[in-house]
Amino acid sequence: MALVLYSGSVNKNAYKTLIVAEYTGVKVEFAADFEMGVTNKTPEFIKMNPIGKIPVLQTPDGSVFESNAIARYVARSKEDNALYGSSLIDYAHIEQWIDFSTLEIDAKLLAWFLPIIGRAPYLPPAEEAAIAALKRGLGALNSHLASNTYLVGHSVTLADIITTCNLVFGFSRLMTKSFTSEFPHVERYFWTMVNQPNFKKVLGEVKQTDSVPTVQSAAAAAKKAAPAKEAKPKAEPKKEVKKEAPKPAEAAAEEEAPKPKPKNPLDLLPPSKMVLDDWKRLYSNTKTNFREVAIKGFWDMYDPEGYSLWFCDYKYNDENTVSFVTLNKVGGFLQRMDLARKYAFGKMLIIGSEPPFKVRGLWLFRGQEVPQFIIDECYDMELYDWKKVDINDEAQKELANKMIEDEEPFEGEALLDAKCFK
Repeated sequence: MALVLYSGSVNKNAYKTLIVAEYTGVKVEFAADFEMGVTNKTPEFIKMNPIGKIPVLQTPDGSVFESNAIARYVARSKEDNALYGSSLIDYAHIEQWIDFSTLEIDAKLLAWFLPIIGRAPYLPPAEEAAIAALKRGLGALNSHLASNTYLVGHSVTLADIITTCNLVFGFSRLMTKSFTSEFPHVERYFWTMVNQPNFKKVLGEVKQTDSVPTVQSAAAAAKKAAPAKEAKPKAEPKKEVKKEAPKPAEAAAEEEAPKPKPKNPLDLLPPSKMVLDDWKRLYSNTKTNFREVAIKGFWDMYDPEGYSLWFCDYKYNDENTVSFVTLNKVGGFLQRMDLARKYAFGKMLIIGSEPPFKVRGLWLFRGQEVPQFIIDECYDMELYDWKKVDINDEAQKELANKMIEDEEPFEGEALLDAKCFK
């Protein structure tokens, strides 16, 4: 007897179960005549899931709701499959990454996406917080995948299936190439997974979005959904009521109203001919002839009066004895630099094929000094020695070129990784 899945056919939460079914050979069929907004409001459906959400799986032993629980059920329905690993520690690590993917990736993507489509209030600070939290999660995932093909062990597990389905939503709806390029190991992992035969059979061809959706207010979304109302007669204008002068206590409260937040000192600098976003776009879009296109374009754009270049060298390279710890260290630094995104571009190289690994960076900052607000807010800054690049010194300029380009070998050594802040 086939298990019956109540869901739309294009649903990343349903994909989890369908891909698991491909790996296990368990037969899963969609419920016949299921109609979202109708079927899931019937008393019969509410008995299966009290809050009326999809997906729901109907089994001979009863119904199961919540997509991760459904995927787990199907994975355990067939003995002797590798989706739960081969040991107790494998099992624990698989559960660990399922929880991580749900809380640190899927939840953050939804916190970013729902306000954009008008399903929640849109607040720019909340959007920034959601994106920063998502990048923190992707950074941690990227560090793990730097030395692992799969999340656990040496083959696909349930953790890979659930994580990839969550990422499908991000790649196809929100995360453009310029966004995901900061996480090259996540990119490699994602495209490897979605092109596995069992994934591809369910997902088809996955395409990465070219843009983030336009923000739609909740009011506009409601207006679209609501039927048009008859126009009401215009109300007569109200008579103007003379406002009394504020009482002393009210006047004092008005005086104590918070003052506007002071501008960042970098916003008060004279305008620069260099448009930072133009450089970041050129860097991201150049795929071939990098020296002739991107490097040349950088120096054509560079404004030595409005911007400055800086080398940074990690002070404690002798401590960099474990590759993934070193990668996490650099990834964390870049996450904490998020406050400087409007004013900076950076490249960080992790150098060496054997420990201890060296960490070196090149940073472009607005202004002639390392911005004080970054030094104050990002504690990592004091872990590096900072040296201003003399662009009149051809050797220093060429070193900057090599760092922008991720030239390998770099000064005779292999690169463990190269990370970009843009």
